[in-house]
Amino acid sequence: MRFLPALAGLTLALGFGAALAQEVAFPGLRTDPDAQVEVTADSLSVHQADGSAVFTGNVLIVQGPMRLKAEKVEVEYGADRSKIAKLHASGGVTLVSGKDAAEAREAVYEVAAGAVELTGDVLLTQGPNVLSGQHMTIDLKTGTGRMDGRVRTILQPGETP
Repeated sequence: MRFLPALAGLTLALGFGAALAQEVAFPGLRTDPDAQVEVTADSLSVHQADGSAVFTGNVLIVQGPMRLKAEKVEVEYGADRSKIAKLHASGGVTLVSGKDAAEAREAVYEVAAGAVELTGDVLLTQGPNVLSGQHMTIDLKTGTGRMDGRVRTILQPGETP
């Protein structure tokens, strides 16, 4: 089975027959949070007063094997303004790494922590398998995460890793 080899580490929290949360492995959604971050976009606005920047239009963020696409990405820098602390993406967010892909309305990436939080109609695809919910957090260092909010999973039986 391609989706989470033999469902290793899959935990379901069930309530009244509906899946409310799933903790799952995301082996493809991993990256090195210390790797450089490359951003391309149609336009950039820089706000010196609060140390932020806003990229708009066809935004593509690349860090190692991970790609994040969105219509708008707000960049928040750390206290010394030399490193990116947080990226807030909105407008058709797509996160791709390897064969795994996730879509959502919004995403917040805390770069130093290597944590991504996706919200709003989250859809994760791993090959032919699909997992959906309203909120997903991913630890990019370990490739593990959690899906919450009326979780639905479609698994294809008979797949080999």
